[in-house]
Amino acid sequence: MPPILLHLLAAALYAGLAVVFWRTRWRGPLLDRPVRGIVPWERALLLVALVLHGATLGGEIFPDAEMRFGFSLALSLIMWLAIAFYWIESLYARMDGLQMFGLPLAAVCVLLPPLFPEQHMVVNAGSTIFRAHFLMAMLAYSLFTLAALHAVLMAVAESNLHRGRLTPLLSGLPPLLTMEALLFRMIHIAFALLTLTLASGILFSEDLFGKPLSFTHKTVFAIVSWLIFVALLAGRHLRGWRGRTALRWTLAGFVALLLAYVGSRFVLEVILGRTA
Repeated sequence: MPPILLHLLAAALYAGLAVVFWRTRWRGPLLDRPVRGIVPWERALLLVALVLHGATLGGEIFPDAEMRFGFSLALSLIMWLAIAFYWIESLYARMDGLQMFGLPLAAVCVLLPPLFPEQHMVVNAGSTIFRAHFLMAMLAYSLFTLAALHAVLMAVAESNLHRGRLTPLLSGLPPLLTMEALLFRMIHIAFALLTLTLASGILFSEDLFGKPLSFTHKTVFAIVSWLIFVALLAGRHLRGWRGRTALRWTLAGFVALLLAYVGSRFVLEVILGRTA
């Protein structure tokens, strides 16, 4: 099957499921018939979309014996991991609502690599240290993406509850305190991965990138993001931050982290037309 068809099929499945969730969970006053969590056929179709999406990523990140990467592949991989985390986590916890934000984004991101095919070749891709660094970075990005989507869902739910506007989706969500506990569980894990990513990048810069550590835009934004999440977790444990305060800090940290790699690569590859 041509690679472009895999992209289109995965995007169609993501978009189609998003429409299904919109029509059955979000829209309408069906409070007397709330829909339960994700049902088996929806879960199966989402798994098919993930498999197709993963196949496109494997073929484009590792086209031959080398490794290629760039902003479009980064966004596609981050969303693939985030949706995969959602699929697994939804087996154990109610995460309804994230589909409405995550699936449309995944449908867009799976189409980005064909639209922006220029990727740069990754040096030292065969190094064990690099592979561990790369894996931790992508896992941290994806968990923070899921946390940011979760924060947006919480903000929407809180706003609608205050207005007394309940939809089938909102009526079936766990209590906000339970959602908040899940949010901080994701943030704690993602923060640990981000800390390990930064530490490995600083300690093994020459092994990873072939040059000493330099304070580029990527490094600065990554450190800024790490400091924001330090402040958030400290505020949570020492001052009991919650609600909108916690949500604002979560989104601010995520935006800084997104700018660290994706933003810098977007400027290089799209605006400046460079791959290195």
